Amino acid sequence: MHSGRNYSLKEALLWTRRDIYYHLLLATIATVLYNWFGCGWMAIPWLPIALIGTAVAFLIGFKNNASYDRTWEARKAWGAIVNDSRSWGIQVKDFVNNKHAAQHLSKNELREEHRQLVHRHLAWLAALRYQLREPRAWEGMSQVHNIEYRDKVFKVQELETPLETELAKLLNPDELAYVLSKKNRATQIIGLQSAHLQKLLDRGLIEDFRHMELSKMLSAFYNHQGVSERIKNFPYPRQFATINLYFVHLFVILVPFGMLREFEELGANFVWLTIPFSALVSWVFTTMERIGDSTENPFEGSANDVPITALSRTIEIDLREMLDETEIPEALKPVNDILM
Repeated sequence: MHSGRNYSLKEALLWTRRDIYYHLLLATIATVLYNWFGCGWMAIPWLPIALIGTAVAFLIGFKNNASYDRTWEARKAWGAIVNDSRSWGIQVKDFVNNKHAAQHLSKNELREEHRQLVHRHLAWLAALRYQLREPRAWEGMSQVHNIEYRDKVFKVQELETPLETELAKLLNPDELAYVLSKKNRATQIIGLQSAHLQKLLDRGLIEDFRHMELSKMLSAFYNHQGVSERIKNFPYPRQFATINLYFVHLFVILVPFGMLREFEELGANFVWLTIPFSALVSWVFTTMERIGDSTENPFEGSANDVPITALSRTIEIDLREMLDETEIPEALKPVNDILM
């Protein structure tokens, strides 16, 4: 996600340059045919085009509002993950103790139980992150201009480092093999956490009430995961997205033909102003459409994503410090003003 800095005009033009080339080419063809080849019949009255443009603007506004709602809901879900993860770390440290244990553990043995529960939670974050970065057919990052922009400007960690490498740092070999054998790895890691809590309850290292509170935290993590998966796996309805795109293209094609006579009325040579002004109007509409596309999928690995990698690193730093570990990773910093 762009880290608090406004897009520059240069970045916006770079991002949409293919659209600009297309608009200029279309306007140039229309103007040349009209002015040099006497194709006066090609000119269209501006009124019907303006009516179409008004309808398209309403549709684009509706789509962009819905797309922003999806991104904001995703950000709220991950904000809740951050808060609940900190609560998990505190509860693990305070609830898992020798107070009700039939056989007391040493200080180091208790610390190991805390470490397993916290590191397994970090493994859940990693697994969920990687699942959310998996591509879907409807996502915009499959488009050439988005891939090109990503490769030049920023990197997505989940596309650079295998999940196995991340999980191997956090799970023991048996758990790692078990988790990797499953399709929904994040779900299974929460299952391992629940099984671990049950063993601690059986050994008296936590009592019933505290076991219930920790189990509620696991349910909360499932809820946050479910919200993220719903946003990831259910796209903005295709009937809206597809028809809206067709309407935008229709409007863009008609714009230069509607401006020909409007500028010709100002003078014979003014007709050439059709090229820059129709390209400008078309660029505004196609860019608004593209903004909606880049916002509707907040986990696809674009510059406008919810920065789930950075949020996960923040959680990792907090939880490792709660365990008094000495090897604390650095917080992730924006690259080219983009925080992933």
